[in-house]
Amino acid sequence: MDHWSESEGKRAHDPIFQTYFSQNCGQHVEDFCKGRSADAAVTPSQRCTLVPGPIIVGAGPSGLAVAACLKEKGVDSLIFERSNCIASLWQLKTYDRLSLHLPRQFCELPLMPFPADYPIYPSKKEFVAYLEKYAARFGICPTYNHTVVCAEYDVKRLLWRVRMQATGRIGEEVEYMSRWLVVATGENAEVVQPEIGGLKEFKGTVMHTSAYKTGRVFAGKRVLVVGCGNSGMEVCLDLCNNNAHPHIVVRDTVHILPREMLGHSTFGLSMWLLKWLPVHVVDLFLLLVARAMLGDTARLGLKRPTVGPLELKSLSGKTPVLDVGTFAKIRSGDIKVHPDIKRISGRQVEFLDTSSEDFDAIVLATGYRSNVPFWLKDRELFSEKDGLPRKAFPNGWKGERGLYSAGLTRRGLMGTSLDARRIAHDVEQQLRAEGKYPGVLL
Repeated sequence: MDHWSESEGKRAHDPIFQTYFSQNCGQHVEDFCKGRSADAAVTPSQRCTLVPGPIIVGAGPSGLAVAACLKEKGVDSLIFERSNCIASLWQLKTYDRLSLHLPRQFCELPLMPFPADYPIYPSKKEFVAYLEKYAARFGICPTYNHTVVCAEYDVKRLLWRVRMQATGRIGEEVEYMSRWLVVATGENAEVVQPEIGGLKEFKGTVMHTSAYKTGRVFAGKRVLVVGCGNSGMEVCLDLCNNNAHPHIVVRDTVHILPREMLGHSTFGLSMWLLKWLPVHVVDLFLLLVARAMLGDTARLGLKRPTVGPLELKSLSGKTPVLDVGTFAKIRSGDIKVHPDIKRISGRQVEFLDTSSEDFDAIVLATGYRSNVPFWLKDRELFSEKDGLPRKAFPNGWKGERGLYSAGLTRRGLMGTSLDARRIAHDVEQQLRAEGKYPGVLL
């Protein structure tokens, strides 16, 4: 590990380094803390640390990608992660059989491709191993078990103030300050719990997919999966393969496409066609091929939206389901499809079509949401409604006064890579414009 990587975390807490940097900023850290307003006064349990490089919140793929791109340009950063590992969503909140739904070439992070011996669709274990090697290669050492409480811009001192709280230490906060703040907490920071009448009184097991690992524990049981996105469909397949009896609730319309078409990945084929044809033409092609391969999905309770899959993704961020075998199980009757839930009573679930069934367990494949509005005191870059950038891709990566967004593009890991490169370039350009070569300053 190089000198800068080895000392990255240490310098942020080094009083000598803080004093040196604060002199360049025109104010000592201690004076900064004392000068804060009364409503945000520093308590004995709250300390201030001035960070010379960008602060990155989140050590998932997006945070790692930004840190690596910055490091390549000689700019160190400080990453905070609320969990105890990198890519905590992948490591702690995904099911065992998960693999990338897109070919690996579309999921690489900047500056480091996947190993040549990896399969086309790397497994969860392989992807996590790739991320760990990525962090090691660029000397990225996040500060774990630190949750962001509040982040706001100080207009007097032209710095971002980020208050962190160590896991399990309620009331004990530490404040960090920097010119730049990178929001990399992801679109999937918090689980979405639906409002379903009687759900809390359900007599069986209820869990979100974030807690689901394998269908083995449900062998022989009747399981209702609520939600028909990629996760819901794949959990149903996993339950089938482990001798459970899955049912799925389709609460909305859904596009189901084969993961591969005409010998190519559906995503890769779509990207190639979009180079030559408009979106609506590519959508029509995808739907025609899907109809030829899958038949009429509406016959089985899976009605398609009126808008094509690519246009819908662009407009709403809703991803089409890339089928890996679930649809065949639906067609054979091994997985039963239901409309939305009307109410739950005991173990009985009544659906909107007046049918009812008894279940042993309910798995909520109802997705995730951003948590940015809960801690970031900025309403210009991010929407309060969904916590995502207000500007449509590819213009939502940069806000005002050194605020950036990484990996909240609704464009997956390809969007993450683009965000990371742009952020690192922008920070580098600012430093060069000031006559401060990054490798010397940081």
